[in-house]
Amino acid sequence: MPPPVEPSRGRKIMRAVLNPLYAAQRTFRPSRTGIAHDPQVRRLQLWRTVLGLAAWVGLTLAYRAVVGAAEVKALADDRLDQSWSSVLVLVCTFPVVVGGFVAAARGGLRRVYLRRALRPLGAVLAVMASMGTSALAMAPELAGLRDAVGLPGKIVIAVLCLWSIGFALYGIGLSLVHVFRTADIHEVLPPVLAGVLVWETALLDVVTGAYPQVPAGVRAVFVLGAPVTVTALSWWELRRLRRHHGLTVRGALGR
Repeated sequence: MPPPVEPSRGRKIMRAVLNPLYAAQRTFRPSRTGIAHDPQVRRLQLWRTVLGLAAWVGLTLAYRAVVGAAEVKALADDRLDQSWSSVLVLVCTFPVVVGGFVAAARGGLRRVYLRRALRPLGAVLAVMASMGTSALAMAPELAGLRDAVGLPGKIVIAVLCLWSIGFALYGIGLSLVHVFRTADIHEVLPPVLAGVLVWETALLDVVTGAYPQVPAGVRAVFVLGAPVTVTALSWWELRRLRRHHGLTVRGALGR
């Protein structure tokens, strides 16, 4: 069979304009040439995300009555708010961890990592911009702007808002799985950053008193279960990178 023909750049751009899910894939999935791919790690990351969602749904249903569409909508809103909070924590953690990683690198590696950080930084800006787009269609403060642009402008804003919602929802999931495509900087960064993020999220849950309807013992197991599991997964991922690809944190820093 002949090799598949690579689509032209213009066709890729047109497809991204028409399909927000494809645009999210192009924006939030690592794509650096020569990057080490480990299918087992990727499958485990996906299962971790699915099982985490299933555990959250089961915990919520067990300790919160769901009797109608309003309660189902409230559950979906809670989950979206939780995911968005995780993304915001990751956005704040991203420059600290990546900046420390780049600063600790020796020699010419700093320039290499700074250049590679442009795509992950673009992913951060993209998810923030997509979430902000919904304000154009729904924020009461911008009602005057919507009235000024008339019906054609409102249609454009509505289409842009729908596109941004699909892009943002799928992008949030990809951002959490691929940790804002930080593997484009170096393969060891995603497990390190994921470990820091999940402990920050657990601390945030403790400080804000998340899941107040759940008994204290069950809540402690649930809140601590995520960081312990993700930390173990991160350690296992770093171990696989060292054993199967010869990649280590020390080697990434040129030490």
